[in-house]
Amino acid sequence: MSTLPNDRPQSGALAAISHAVRTGAAAPVVVLAMLSMVVVPLPPFLLDALFTINIGLSLMVLLAVVYVRRPLEFSIFPSVLLMVTLLRLSLNVASTRVVLLHGHQGGAAAGHVIESFGNFVVGGSYAVGIVVFAILTIINFVVVTKGSGRISEVSARFILDALPGKQMAIDADLNAGLLTRDEAKLRREEVRNEADFYGSMDGASKFVRGDAIAGLLILAINLVGGVLIGMLQHGLGFGEAMQTYTLLAIGDGLVAQIPALLVSTAVAMLVTRATREQEMGDAVSTQVFGQRRALTVAATLLGLIGLVPGMPNLPFLLLAGALGFAAWRMRDPGEASPQPAAEATAASPGGTALAELSWDEVAPVEPLGLEVGYKLIPLVDKSQGGELLTRLKGVRRKLTQDLGFLIPAVHVRDNLELAAGQYRILVHGVPVASGELYPDRMLALDPGRVFGRLDGIPGKDPAFGLDAVWILPGERAHAESLGYTVVDAGTVVATHLSHVVRERAAELLGHDEVQQLLASVGKASPKLVEELTPKLLPMSVVVKVLQSLLAEKVPLRQIRRIVEALLEHGIHTQDPATLTAAVRVALGPFIVQELVGMAQEVPVFTLAPQLERILQDSVNGQGAALEPGLAERLHQSLSECVTRQEQRGEPAILLVPGGIRAAISRLVRHSVPQLSVLAYGEVPEDKRLRLLGAIG
Repeated sequence: MSTLPNDRPQSGALAAISHAVRTGAAAPVVVLAMLSMVVVPLPPFLLDALFTINIGLSLMVLLAVVYVRRPLEFSIFPSVLLMVTLLRLSLNVASTRVVLLHGHQGGAAAGHVIESFGNFVVGGSYAVGIVVFAILTIINFVVVTKGSGRISEVSARFILDALPGKQMAIDADLNAGLLTRDEAKLRREEVRNEADFYGSMDGASKFVRGDAIAGLLILAINLVGGVLIGMLQHGLGFGEAMQTYTLLAIGDGLVAQIPALLVSTAVAMLVTRATREQEMGDAVSTQVFGQRRALTVAATLLGLIGLVPGMPNLPFLLLAGALGFAAWRMRDPGEASPQPAAEATAASPGGTALAELSWDEVAPVEPLGLEVGYKLIPLVDKSQGGELLTRLKGVRRKLTQDLGFLIPAVHVRDNLELAAGQYRILVHGVPVASGELYPDRMLALDPGRVFGRLDGIPGKDPAFGLDAVWILPGERAHAESLGYTVVDAGTVVATHLSHVVRERAAELLGHDEVQQLLASVGKASPKLVEELTPKLLPMSVVVKVLQSLLAEKVPLRQIRRIVEALLEHGIHTQDPATLTAAVRVALGPFIVQELVGMAQEVPVFTLAPQLERILQDSVNGQGAALEPGLAERLHQSLSECVTRQEQRGEPAILLVPGGIRAAISRLVRHSVPQLSVLAYGEVPEDKRLRLLGAIG
């Protein structure tokens, strides 16, 4: 019956603590409690409880670091490190007060935990205690803390230096269709969190270093101050005061130094972890004890040492047997029971009759294909960890959204006629682009401004022709810190394929794709499509118009507006070129918005009157064809304009009369692909023209 009144206050206290944790008030309360320990005297039994909690908390932090899969999963670690360090220092101050005030009463004056560490751990000898404490301090301060601090500093510097390059790589993957907007947002957030985490760890490692120094100073203060207080205030002899206060100081130092060593080890383990998702135990078992050859050699050497006379033979031989058994368990099952050669022989060619040929043997040519050399097969083999097929699906999704029609599937196959690391892209069975990869390396692209050179294999970006270097994967962080954009071999192929599809989108659009496009419009407006084809225009004319738009980098996302423009002008003509020009005028606001965005001004170049007249006569057949010298000078002038606009960060736009726009566009399409040629009628009325110059 006497226990019932005590149960209710206890349950109320637990409820209050639980409520504080849920409402977020626990952290401020804990911080204030730790700071109050510096001022408020604590009884010995409370010191025992707090020292035990400190040791348990340090052990929990160490185990949490061991079981975490990635360093970023323990992003609160710098704050936890500060709290643990503050708790330990507060306990040191509280225990120092008790030792100096009541140490003359005996070893239990400061609590049983300090007494146990002073007597049991070091055997009651203060000389042994000083040596043990010095060794622990050297291990903590010189080895663990100094090494982890250096690693934290270097990691923070490389992570922060590589931050712009990682952001550029994410933007490149987003533009290439390898990432969705949500995935890119998550990647950017992860990069920022990684930079914040390693920057915080660089500063948090100073807590551990300062804690180790504070432990030495507190030990010296307890030792010298205790001896003086015992001799001068309590009348103890020098030997008795030295024996009493030294054991108390050593016990107090060991109680603080062991949790400090656990936390320092946790810091070192966390900053030395790799960023890949894997628990530390799994990583050690696979990378250290997962090498059969290493286990075999180690077992052999230990066995030889165990056979040497005079050596402790039994421990060496037992360990050699254990390692040898582990190596034997890791053997390949195929090695123990090889199949007979007779079972692997093929059947006789004469055993089966050849089937009759049929039209099924004639396979149609795929619209889009990718052939790879034998060294690149792991990139497309999912069983070997290849992610290229997944990336190609992402490229198709992005291109389909941008171009406005379904991009055909990419058929990937190996080709032994290619070089080992070579690949090539085919459109309707015709090779249109190729490149060479080093699958075990990464490509460091020079975006135009880098701060150093890299050692590696010089190369070129196959998609855009940028200077690049093939580097080892371990040099990625260094390359990104110098300003390079680093991508893997799969990203190189995916980006190249995306570039080729954008350039040759018109060749990938056929009658079936146009029929599907019109069917999608017909679901919402069936009368619109019925009036267009076949009543007004043949399907072949519609296909020609849409292919012409794609050839001039105009996507088909505005397919409904295109159909309406064809209905409006198809009454007067069925000429694909004339209809294309009319559709472009209808899509003028969309085309200009794709070039300049929401800007109100459109920077344009125009043709000088004399050159414009010559081109009009040439197109209309009233004069001689454009002479080669004039065409070459025109290309040179337009290239200079494009270069000047790229330096300004603005689009290069040439504004010409509608009658010669198509001819000039065909003339410069391949020689100056960055130039956009617009007709006067394609510029919407709400945009202002800013004349940059006249091409003469």
